[in-house]
Amino acid sequence: MMIIGFVAGLALLIVGAEVLVRGASRLALRMGISPLIIGLTVVAFGTSSPELAVSVKSALDDQAGIAMGNVVGSNIFNVLFILGVAALIVPLTVAPQLIRLDIPLMIGLSGLLLVLSLDGRLGRVDSLLLVACLAAYLLFLFLHNRREPPPPSEKANTPLPLNLCMVLGGLALLVLGSRWFVGASVEMAARLGISEQVVGLTIVAAGTSLPEVVTSLIAALRGERDIAVGNVVGSNIFNILGVLGLSGLLAPSGIGVSAAMLGFDMPVMLAVALACLPICLTGGTINRWEGGVLLGYYLAYTAYLVLQVAHHDALQGFGAVMSYFVLPITALTLVVLVVQERRRHT
Repeated sequence: MMIIGFVAGLALLIVGAEVLVRGASRLALRMGISPLIIGLTVVAFGTSSPELAVSVKSALDDQAGIAMGNVVGSNIFNVLFILGVAALIVPLTVAPQLIRLDIPLMIGLSGLLLVLSLDGRLGRVDSLLLVACLAAYLLFLFLHNRREPPPPSEKANTPLPLNLCMVLGGLALLVLGSRWFVGASVEMAARLGISEQVVGLTIVAAGTSLPEVVTSLIAALRGERDIAVGNVVGSNIFNILGVLGLSGLLAPSGIGVSAAMLGFDMPVMLAVALACLPICLTGGTINRWEGGVLLGYYLAYTAYLVLQVAHHDALQGFGAVMSYFVLPITALTLVVLVVQERRRHT
């Protein structure tokens, strides 16, 4: 029953997110919102709706490990795995607006979340600040949309009642799916003898990120490469501001942040966000070799978590190799690439 609940809950989350995104996208087109803004908001936020449903449900049930681990793990997964695999399929083009605004914003918000969590808890005031930042971000995008009217689209003529039913139906599936998925995940953690935080960082994070996986890979295969990147960046922004902000406001006593999360996983999330900027600055594309590096880092991160759970003797050596050899070489390579790119344009 645990496995059935887990799979059924995950399926409902994916289907619910798809129905919600389609209905909301058509509603946005009817309201005259441009495709760029739809990609950064409706699509990106809609594909993050499983994270929202799971984290809010976990926060209400006082299961902070899953709520926080889900967001941090999803943000790491989105950049390293999704962009890595998509770039291996086809080099990804990065829109100038993403480089100027959205990627620096994602980096800043990752750092802000780390600072707000230093006291070991994401409280009501912290969560309110995140929600306020989300409102300001949406207002900025709305004002930007008014300066760039959208082109006509046939989807804008779809019946309004049908779109509303799709939005409400998608939300209902998300609520039901989150209940089954979270319940099965908690039971799985108990049976395997591992913490809810690790389950949230791995299984739950990857499961709730499946809509982003499908959206970005399809966009890359169809040649809509900027959408593949924009979906990931927009989802990460919404995960921090919307998912954690709303979860923290609804949680009875805020969201607790463990020492392990503060000391390792959140710094990794910040480092992953920082890695996007120099990659995107080198010609405005994410090449195949860069995608391979991103995917390799995700596999290394997952291997570290597995060794940590198993209390394996190789954990210390593995961590030392990553910290003192792999990461410095990667950072040096990115710096050299950025310097070469700047010299090329001067």
